[in-house]
Parts: sequence; structure tokens; C-alpha cells
Amino acid sequence: MAKAVILAGGFGKRLRPLTEDRPKPLVEVAGRPIIEWQILWLRSHGIRDFVILLGYKWERLVERLGSGQRLGVRIAYVVEDEPLGTGGAIKNAEHLLRGEDYFIALNGDIITNLDVGRLVSRLMGSRDAVVTIALVPLRSPYGVVELDQEGRIVRFVEKPTLDYWINAGVYAMKPSILDYLPEKGDIERTAFPRLAEERRILGERFTDAYWRSIDTIKDLEEAARQIEALRLEEKLLKNQG
Repeated sequence: MAKAVILAGGFGKRLRPLTEDRPKPLVEVAGRPIIEWQILWLRSHGIRDFVILLGYKWERLVERLGSGQRLGVRIAYVVEDEPLGTGGAIKNAEHLLRGEDYFIALNGDIITNLDVGRLVSRLMGSRDAVVTIALVPLRSPYGVVELDQEGRIVRFVEKPTLDYWINAGVYAMKPSILDYLPEKGDIERTAFPRLAEERRILGERFTDAYWRSIDTIKDLEEAARQIEALRLEEKLLKNQG
């Protein structure tokens, strides 16, 4: 398995005051920083080499993770001098990625256990594709009410999944993606629309994986409960790849 690239330079404004003295990936969920959950997850799939893309409060991340030895991995860092966006941040690490057959890239604010091997297999099985995006079902932020034909409520459903798919923020990429990336700007607004027009971007659906984006304090609290209920830490530490 090749390298994993974690986008860890964001400000995390919606998580203030927790992010006033640390970058968002260092915010703890169920006793561990988000980025450590990510490293444990990817390590369980055999990934040992990481590139962390840094910006806001970058010194704190380096201080916490160091060389990666404590977590059984190797970590290289790339620091941006100014905010470059998700596309520009990956482009800024081109010197570490150009020689790879493929690499995994992910946003630094998600916790998941999805199978990255499926992304890689789908990508490498295509001659023309440049990237495979993990897709997860959209979950309603609200409970919904079901009615019968006479307007009587028949049941309440708490935050059901809806019949739509969303970008999970986890990607398998060939190095040719670097030719599409801007020096500054978000990959979702630049490279991805162009690749979609060229039919060079694949989507892999995950219906049975745990996935959570940590955007608010409420997300932190709900994710902590879910992680403990799933015994996620125990499973990731057991399956070290």
C-alpha cells in the first residue's frame, strides 16, 4: 500500500473554542485526536507512510505526532505558507507524490472505517480513471415523520439515510491528478468538475461502513458515543494490517 495524504491545515471555525489553540485534526473524540483515529484506521489497512499537509497551528500537530513512531508509522510534513485550499495543498506536496503508483488522500476532519482497498482496486482496475471517490449515504440531520394517506402519523424515524450519495472526503488517486490541481483552490471546485466532464472520476459506494464528519460540538458528542458503541478503537488496534 502506498502513501496516505491527510489534509490537516484547516481552521475549524465551527469547533471554536476547541480550535483556538489547536488545528481541527487535534480535537479529541472519545479520547483520541481525529487524526490519530485516521492513522490507526489506515494503518489497519497496511498503510505505513503518511504525508500530513499543514497550515493553521501546524506546530501543534508536529509536536503531537512527531516522526510517527509512537503510532507505528512514518510521517512527512508539508507546511503551506498561506491557505491554499484542498487542491492547492495536495499540489504543494507534488514532490512527495509524483513517483507513486497511487496514493490515498483524505480530509482531516472525518472518522471512518471504510475499506480503502476497494477504492484502490476500483481505481487501478481502470485505465482512464484518475481518482476514485468514496461515497456514503446522506443521513438526514433531522428525524422524519411518516404519514398514512389520511394524514395520521404512523411512525417516527430518527435521522434516516436518504436516497442520495455524498462525497466522504476519502480518495484513491493516481499521480496524474496533480496535472489537474490548481496552485491555489479547492479540489472539489476545480479538478473534480473537470474530471467529471472527462469521465475520469469514479465513485465507490459504501453502505455498511461507519463514517462521520466532525464539524460541530454536537458531532463530537455523537461520534464519541458511536465510536464507543462500535468498539472502534479495539477493532482498529486488533487489525493492524
